[in-house]
Amino acid sequence: MNWLTNFVKPKIQRLVRPKEVPDNLWHQCPKCSEMVFHRELEKTLRVCVHCGHHMRMPVKARLKMLFDEGKWAEIELQPEPTDPLRFKDRKRYSERLKEAQTETGLKDAVVVAHGTMGGLGVVVAAFEFDFMGGSMGAAVGEAIVAAAELACLQEAPLIVIPSSGGARMQEGIISLMQMARTTVAVDKVREKRLPYIVVLTDPTTGGVTASFAMLGDIAVAEPGALIGFAGARVIEQTIREKLPEGFQRSEYLMDHGMVDMVVPRHELRAKLIQLVGLLMHKNPAADVVALAPSARRRKVDGKPETDTSRPEPAIPDMAFDER
Repeated sequence: MNWLTNFVKPKIQRLVRPKEVPDNLWHQCPKCSEMVFHRELEKTLRVCVHCGHHMRMPVKARLKMLFDEGKWAEIELQPEPTDPLRFKDRKRYSERLKEAQTETGLKDAVVVAHGTMGGLGVVVAAFEFDFMGGSMGAAVGEAIVAAAELACLQEAPLIVIPSSGGARMQEGIISLMQMARTTVAVDKVREKRLPYIVVLTDPTTGGVTASFAMLGDIAVAEPGALIGFAGARVIEQTIREKLPEGFQRSEYLMDHGMVDMVVPRHELRAKLIQLVGLLMHKNPAADVVALAPSARRRKVDGKPETDTSRPEPAIPDMAFDER
């Protein structure tokens, strides 16, 4: 009886028991509400196959997408005070930090990496929204400063990819000071005459938008990304007017001159390689053709005379085959 109970019965139960399906095999698109299988979502770089909505992307998956062969070197950032104000709301700030570090495997909301893109050396500072909403505290400010200094040291372009809700309220005025600090860091990159490119992703708001996120030499945005300082509801309540459709979305901002280009995610790497190549290769790709001055001629009494009052545009000084 023990043999039947302890050996045979458990085997039969395992055969007939329904298998547990992990919860993360299917993802629901936040825009069209359709379900997408996780492997299909990975192939499309977390872009919905039904409506083309660009979902938020984990920072390490994004770095793998951008760097050559998916390889990069992450720099070790200096440790920052974990809870300078000993802040507490429903939880202690120190507890929230530990939870976010456990869930994401990161020390804070930014990863600074360097490697090659299209064979060109670059420095990338990318945000992780799942780490306390990608909020900017002292550690994030230190990461942006370190990325700028590394770009200057390597004489490489700096690419920043924000995905943030703004300044981290748990650090109070310390988080707001990072706005000025990161702005100074960007100025150092410009003093070295190095390219500074910002890739605006969903969402980019608050103090991040009000500082380094809007200072790029070229502002690239992903489709449908929320980009702005204050929320749309706050703006409507302040000005007491209905905002236009698509307000604070990347396409709207490009139409109004705040963003240079909107690039789909599967084209982003190629576009960044093109931009970096154009900005870093300052010499022309071919010899410049010399232009020779030309003037219009007219006949007076059968003799040619130069009319200097209406000069023609200069044309290349080259031989033409007259046939």
